[in-house]
Amino acid sequence: MEATALSSGLRPLPNPNGYRLPRSCSQRKSLPLARFHSKETPFKKPQGSLAITHHRGLSFKTNVFEQAHLPVAGDLSYDDTSRSNVAEDKIGVLLLNLGGPETLNDVQPFLYNLFADPDIIRLPRPFQFLQGAIAKFISVVRAPKSKEGYAAIGGGSPLRKITDEQADAIRMALQAKNVAADVYVGMRYWFPFTEEAVQQIKKDKITRLVVLPLYPQYSISTTGSSVRVLQDLFRKDPYLARVPVAIIQSWYQRRGYVNSMADLIEKELQTFSDPKEVMVFFSAHGVP
Repeated sequence: MEATALSSGLRPLPNPNGYRLPRSCSQRKSLPLARFHSKETPFKKPQGSLAITHHRGLSFKTNVFEQAHLPVAGDLSYDDTSRSNVAEDKIGVLLLNLGGPETLNDVQPFLYNLFADPDIIRLPRPFQFLQGAIAKFISVVRAPKSKEGYAAIGGGSPLRKITDEQADAIRMALQAKNVAADVYVGMRYWFPFTEEAVQQIKKDKITRLVVLPLYPQYSISTTGSSVRVLQDLFRKDPYLARVPVAIIQSWYQRRGYVNSMADLIEKELQTFSDPKEVMVFFSAHGVP
C-alpha cells in the first residue's frame, strides 16, 4: 500500500448552486502524472492495493498534501500521539459520486452543473467567462434526448438510491469490525451535493475522515474534480482544516472489485450457447 499526494495547483470549480469561484485552468493544462505525487513519497505502481493520499485537513499550505499517519481501510485503530484521547475520535466516511437527476425536471439543471465544470469542458483563460453560457446552451440542447433516456428507466437516475445503499452496507461492515463510523454521501452535480455532506460532517463534529470516491480509476474529471471541491471547502473552514483526512484515490486493482467484475462477465457468458467463442469488448468513458 502506498501514499501518494496531489498538487495544490488545482483551484476550486464553479459552485453547483450557481456562483463562480476563482480558478486557473492554465495551471493544470497538460500536467504530467508525476506532478501529482509527493516528492517525499516516490510514486510506485499499485500492486493490487489502494492508492491512498494522506493529509491533514486539506489545507494545502504547501505544494503537496501534508503526509500524516491517518486511518485507512482496515487500519482505523492507530495511535496518534497528537491526540490526548483517541477513544473520543469520531470517524467519518465520505462517499463521493457523480449524482444524477431524480426527476425529469432535474435533467436540464443537472446537465448544466455537469458542463459548467471546467474539468469537463476546458476553456483557455481568455474564454473562461463563457463557461456558464456554454454549459447553458449544451444542457438545453441535450436535455430533451436525455429526458427520453431517463423516462425509459423510470423517470430519474437510480444512482442516489444505489449510493445510499452502498453507504448503509459500508456502515454495517464497519460495525461488524467494531468500528463506529458515520457514513456520508456527497454528489458532485446533484443533490445531496458535497457541500451538504461536509456541513453535516462538521455538524456531527467528525474528527477523522476517510474519503472514498466511488470511481475505481483516478481521473481529473471525476475523482480529481470531486476532491478539489473538498479542497476548497476544507481550506476555507478553520474546523475542517484541522481534521485528518485519508483519501482513497483509486481501487481498480482491489481483488474484490476485480472478482466482482469477473463474476458479472462470467454470468453473462453463460447465456451464450458457446461461451468460448464470445469476444469480450471493454469500453470506458475516455477523457482527452
